[in-house]
Amino acid sequence: MLRKIIKIDEQKCNGCGACAAACHEGAIEMINGKAKLTREDYCDGLGDCLPACPVDAITFEEREAPAYDEAAVLKAKAEKSENGTKAGTKLPCGCPGTNSKVIKRQPSTYSAPTSVQSQLSQWPCQIKLVPVNAPYFNGANLLIAADCTAYAYGNFHNEFIRNHITLIGCPKLDDGDYADKLTTIIANNDIKSVTVIRMEVPCCGGIENAVKRALQASGKFIPWRVVTISTDGRILD
Repeated sequence: MLRKIIKIDEQKCNGCGACAAACHEGAIEMINGKAKLTREDYCDGLGDCLPACPVDAITFEEREAPAYDEAAVLKAKAEKSENGTKAGTKLPCGCPGTNSKVIKRQPSTYSAPTSVQSQLSQWPCQIKLVPVNAPYFNGANLLIAADCTAYAYGNFHNEFIRNHITLIGCPKLDDGDYADKLTTIIANNDIKSVTVIRMEVPCCGGIENAVKRALQASGKFIPWRVVTISTDGRILD
């Protein structure tokens, strides 16, 4: 049938997951760091997801699509609720990255030194604040990290920041997209390598995708890798 339904521009999508959280019907999922309309029959065409998107990646279009199936939506919600009850947890109704959890750790027998030296070698380090032509970018091994990674992974300074120029950001909390600024930094400086450190939560896909687009737009072939940190502090890659 011909009806109004949402359209997601993947080029604009920064992977924050806000639209998936705002969709009460469960029509939108985060896949590989991008929002996808996975169930057209779950989309009611009311557009609760539109105002939630910080980069205006969602619009309406009128096209052939399956009719909205309210019965299927209600059944899916009931099944999720039942599964959550069986698991002894309350299912999240918001972004997966905001799910509350307690991380239980065994007491450590490690005796830390009285003082741990920072490995940060430049300032500022926030993506939004750093000047694009800073002299420390020349010949740099660039580390682009989501804010939470340094808190989740205990040996972050020694294992990742050491011998790198560090840029941090949060695609869920910062306004706009990082891709344009990162493109300028990479294109106009002698960057030797890029390491992206992200959390496992879907909204962190925004920082990975911004770096990927920046590398493509820069026209340079630079070695790069992505390391994913779990919410309990493990390297998943």
